[in-house]
Amino acid sequence: MALVVHKYGGTSMGSTDRIKNVARRVAKWHDAGYQIIVVPSAMSGETNRLIGMAREIMPQPDPRELDMLASTGEQVSVALLAMALHALGKEAVSYAGWQVAIRTDSAFTKARIQSIDDVKVTRDLDAGRIVIITGFQGVDGDGNIATLGRGGSDTSAVAIAVAMNAKECLIYTDVDGVYTTDPRVVSEARRLNTVTFEEMLEMASLGSKVLQIRSVEFAGNYKMPTRVLSSLTDPMIALEEETVSGTLISFEEDTNMEQAAITGIAFNRDEAKITVLGVPDRPGIAFQILGPVAEANIEVDMIIQNQSVDGKTDFTFTVPRGEYQKSMEVLTNSVKAHIGAASIAGDAKVSKVSVVGVGMRSHVGIASTMFRTLSEEGINILMISTSEIKISVLIDEKYMELAVRALHKAFDLENAD
Repeated sequence: MALVVHKYGGTSMGSTDRIKNVARRVAKWHDAGYQIIVVPSAMSGETNRLIGMAREIMPQPDPRELDMLASTGEQVSVALLAMALHALGKEAVSYAGWQVAIRTDSAFTKARIQSIDDVKVTRDLDAGRIVIITGFQGVDGDGNIATLGRGGSDTSAVAIAVAMNAKECLIYTDVDGVYTTDPRVVSEARRLNTVTFEEMLEMASLGSKVLQIRSVEFAGNYKMPTRVLSSLTDPMIALEEETVSGTLISFEEDTNMEQAAITGIAFNRDEAKITVLGVPDRPGIAFQILGPVAEANIEVDMIIQNQSVDGKTDFTFTVPRGEYQKSMEVLTNSVKAHIGAASIAGDAKVSKVSVVGVGMRSHVGIASTMFRTLSEEGINILMISTSEIKISVLIDEKYMELAVRALHKAFDLENAD
């Protein structure tokens, strides 16, 4: 009997009616002979509500207590789903992460999974039960509940699928798969039947919100086939149709790679650019600038350093827009005078647009097509970064949607097979 893991997001669990639909879908798979583990998120908006209450008590709640609070949302979901399955005559059992147990480190609010004990779950599956496990959480070595960070239920589901040697991990969301770009920006965006883990990892890191990036890393590292599909379809859709719907994220590269240079266009509005001007051009200067930024727990993305002129250079990098003011304060208070920089300038109204595709390895002219297209639209490029399967540019945020639409058309993504 094949084992599959189903993960349902907050929208899918957003009401008792939707939970009943999830139960009908799960029961259908179970009736077809599959062993089923279900990993649901908290009901839509519940985690935000809980964290909001915590911050009404104090602006910066203790991380351990915040995890105790935030983890309750998923406990509500698993219990309600188990009840919905009982109402359908199915034997189901729900567990919190600590009951399985899903072991994590002690980095509260952003813990990482270390191990999963499969004994209890295997016993239940062998007895014919449907097992429901809270996503987003586990337990550390001292018995404290620790959460995996926002979107962590995706990671929980993939990790459980790996630990249990599942055939596939199915991520049910409010969209029907991964698209060439956001359909809200480009109406001609096309759903992809397949995408490689490598491409999905790039797209997730570049702003695609379909899957949490850690879940993609986990799936890719352990070669766990993962499918993104919609939970908002008829729960009683034929299983033969459902098993091939959505987008399959696979470790096997697309056999049509030679024909598809670009898989999709990703973008991120959450960018800010900072330039440290008149920096002495000497060994170690990059570390002296970025070291204090890293110590402030601020992630840096794109980085460029200009050519040295008279022993001086300019150093530019990007940070998440929400960290812009904090970054400027760190640089002004701890870096500028220390390294003898002339000044610090910033721009919080920029966006990143990227073209992604494993076919880039075997096609030439991708960069020139991208740059020509942006030039024809009058869009100035502020920064450029590349990887083997990605080219990213930083542009003024007011041109972001224009750039995405123009590039989608330039690479003929609406017509690709």
